[in-house]
This record gives sequence, structure tokens and C-alpha cells, in this order.
Amino acid sequence: MNKLLPVAIITAAILAGSPALPAQSPAAAGLRSVTHLVYQFGYNTKAAKSGTGTGTTTIDLVGLAKDGGMTVTATDNWWNTVKPRQSYTCEVYLDGGVTCPHAPYAISPIQIAIVPLLGQEYFSPLSAGPTATWQQKYSVKATFSPSAATGFAGQVYTWNCAYTLTGKGTPGGGPLILIHSTGSMKQQGGRYIAVNRKANILFDPHLKVPALVDEEFTFVPQLTVNRYTVEMKLIKASPQ
Repeated sequence: MNKLLPVAIITAAILAGSPALPAQSPAAAGLRSVTHLVYQFGYNTKAAKSGTGTGTTTIDLVGLAKDGGMTVTATDNWWNTVKPRQSYTCEVYLDGGVTCPHAPYAISPIQIAIVPLLGQEYFSPLSAGPTATWQQKYSVKATFSPSAATGFAGQVYTWNCAYTLTGKGTPGGGPLILIHSTGSMKQQGGRYIAVNRKANILFDPHLKVPALVDEEFTFVPQLTVNRYTVEMKLIKASPQ
């Protein structure tokens, strides 16, 4: 993962580089009104408008499933490609748990960095203050591959996830909360792969979504792709 930049620089970049986000009253704030999100991403590079390994991920929160999950459709649009990658539709639960019940039952290596964080109670411990520490445990049920180039065909597995998150306050006194996250997701069955994850997150407490995610993934045992990084920067948040 890229070394953590000085927090004031990160916050300034987010606030200066993003378009104005919709003004919201307290009753309207959060995922119920913000249902369309666009993130710039960088795969093994910094998030940017263009360049190898960059693109955008568009996420639409399209409603509630019968089992209580929030239905999410996410599409990765890679830079300098004629057609965007396939869209994946999954359900996200309050704690960050994810199930992808529709063919091809997949979540991309970009989307795995952001979709669980959209669980509406994922960051709720921050209500105690911006330096709260908490444990987050949930499961992801999907086909998942770390390679952005090889596609995602494969068997569906359950991945048990456990993370420790620590709030580091508001950089520069700004509106965003810096959070450090460490933990792993462990495959149940198959090769019993463990994916060790370390992330720095800037969370917007008004929109209730991450404004920036900078994450490193390391795989044990080693795979064809043993390690990769993802950086995601929020550039649009609006009603659908």
C-alpha cells in the first residue's frame, strides 16, 4: 500500500478534486438519499482520471432485497477500453456482509475494496467520536479473483472477514474522519486462502460513505497475483 500521505494533504486533495456534493438536511443525509456514487480508482497505482490501471467504479443503490440486504449494482469502467467491464449485482447488509446471488455471482478486485463499506452500520461506532476503535466481522459470498486481467469465472465461496478499525480524528480539523483498518478475509473451502488487508479510509460522516480508500491486499498462500493495491476517490454522490 502507498505510504500514508500527510493527512492534511489527503484531505485537501479530496475536497479540492471532487465536484460539489449535494447539500443535505439531517433528515435526508445518508444512503437513503445518496443512491448513485462514482469513484475514481487506481489498481496498483494512484486513483486518477487516466493512465494504466485507472478508471471509475459506478455504484447504484437500487433498493432493498426481500432478506433485508441493500441491492447494489457496481460497474468498473477501465481507462482506455471500448466497453466497461461487466456490472455485478450484490446485496450489502448492515454490517458490511455481501452476497452476490446473480450470475456470474462475482465481485471485482476493485469493488471488494468499497462495497462492504456501504453497509449502513459499518461505521456506526464513530457516533461515539472520531477516535473510536471497533471490531467488524461479516461474510462475503461470491466468486472473487485478485487479478484485474483474468476475469472472475470460478466457484462461489464464503469468505469470513474480521477487521480492527481505529478512528484517527479529523485531519486538519476538516469534515472527514481518518480510519485505519487491518484484518483479513478467509476463504471457507477451496485452498483456504487468507487475504490480509490494510487500509486507510477517509469517511464522510454527512454522506455516510467513504470519500477515499487506500488499501493493500496480500494473499496466503501465494497466487498468480500475490499482492495488489487499490485506491478509490469519491468524485460524485447524488440521488439516482
